[in-house]
Amino acid sequence: MPKRFALRAAAIAAASALVVIGAAGSASAHVTVSSPDAKPGGYAKLVFRVPTESDNTSTTKLVVSLPKDHPFAHVGAQVKDGWKVEKKEEKLPSAVKVGDVTLTKAITTITWTATAGGIPPNDFDEFALSVGKLPEGVDALSFPADQTYSDGEVVKWAEVAKDGADEPEHPAPTLKLAAAITPVAATTSDDGGSDSLARWLGGGGLFVGLLGLAFGLRSRRVAAESGK
Repeated sequence: MPKRFALRAAAIAAASALVVIGAAGSASAHVTVSSPDAKPGGYAKLVFRVPTESDNTSTTKLVVSLPKDHPFAHVGAQVKDGWKVEKKEEKLPSAVKVGDVTLTKAITTITWTATAGGIPPNDFDEFALSVGKLPEGVDALSFPADQTYSDGEVVKWAEVAKDGADEPEHPAPTLKLAAAITPVAATTSDDGGSDSLARWLGGGGLFVGLLGLAFGLRSRRVAAESGK
């Protein structure tokens, strides 16, 4: 195979791989939770990242459920332009001691409802809570979330991942409490690796494509000079 055709084939292969990885990254996007300062026994900021996985509808509502078995004595919700926020308080099945406080009722859901356009198609937004105290002796907390689209569709992110099993289709946002978690650490698992590989392949494909173009132009020039 002539070198110019081999180089062009390599460039096409790299570009195709980039497209496939990009599609896989989009398909795996879901509602997640991370924290820059989460530690057992302390107060923390929780950040919920919400992508709109649609080409023609927007996200208009997010309902986040807080753990009833490990309730928070304090819950503060982020106030956002274009969104109305509501807290729902419920009586707990039994009294729970949180630090020096014994709770008989607690905030169990936070709802953000769009008052404007919401989260546009294929975009994302973030919603934050200030909570405390976080429980001790617990490895992780789950925060099931309902995402409502402008066409009325409701996606429930509430499935719990099982050890050794594949990630469920709609996993509940889960916060690890073994140590302090930064937004980068909480969001650079598979997606981060895919992004890095995609950038590497994209750069490699561009480089190979430029080499192929240069080689092709050189071959044409040599052929033209030979025909003179």
